Amino acid sequence: MQVVILTGASDGIGAELARQLAARHGAGVALVLAARSADKLEQVAADCRAAGATVRVQPTDVGVQADCRRLIDAAIQAFGRIDALINNAGMSGHALLEDVADLGWYEDLMRINLWGAVWCTHAALPHLKSSRGRLVAVSSLAGIVALPGRTAYSTTKFAMNGFFEALRIELAPHGVTVTVAYPGVVATGIRLRGYDAAGHPAGKSGLDERGAMPVEVCARLILDGLQARRREVVMTAQGKFSRWLKLLAPGLVDRLALKALKADVRPH
Repeated sequence: MQVVILTGASDGIGAELARQLAARHGAGVALVLAARSADKLEQVAADCRAAGATVRVQPTDVGVQADCRRLIDAAIQAFGRIDALINNAGMSGHALLEDVADLGWYEDLMRINLWGAVWCTHAALPHLKSSRGRLVAVSSLAGIVALPGRTAYSTTKFAMNGFFEALRIELAPHGVTVTVAYPGVVATGIRLRGYDAAGHPAGKSGLDERGAMPVEVCARLILDGLQARRREVVMTAQGKFSRWLKLLAPGLVDRLALKALKADVRPH
């Protein structure tokens, strides 16, 4: 039985990843589901158990290092091993820097999006080396091409990318693979719950969400990458094209990034 730890598992991409892992592997997988909301985790756990998976729910705030350590310890105590860690937990934020009076929520975002992944990974490292396991970091296209109004979010994702790219090289001799996934706009509520300029839940998205990728498709692509031990998963043709275009015509990429915003939140 493979043991998979999944952060941010209470809704959105994380919940769908859990359900698809259970559907793919049934009794062959033990899932350790982590998020802040125990009630939502239990709902996801029930779906996974119905598909045959063994599930442990571990309420966790990845913005707290001690919680991250407890998550890994709980997995080892329950199952004795870790085969994969999927660092999916994250928060969004959308504001022009000039509109932000208190940068405290920038720090909060970094602690959740970057440090939560670092702390969980660090605690899990000896166990992943023992199993020659797999690491997944769910980043974002905002970590490849920065968007105006996304200074905080893009910073966390660029930092996340750098951490896991360096770690990939460190872990290669130990047989541990690192997959970085780059979702674009996915049909979840993450941007609605993300921070606005005042550090409050935004309640709306600052991006044009027409054509957003279904969460089921996003989760499937991530799990395919995990199974194949791929280096990275760039999910859309637009994302792949943007990476190359950024090298060849960076000014054009800036203009395209501006168009990705809703008209009423573009800087004037």
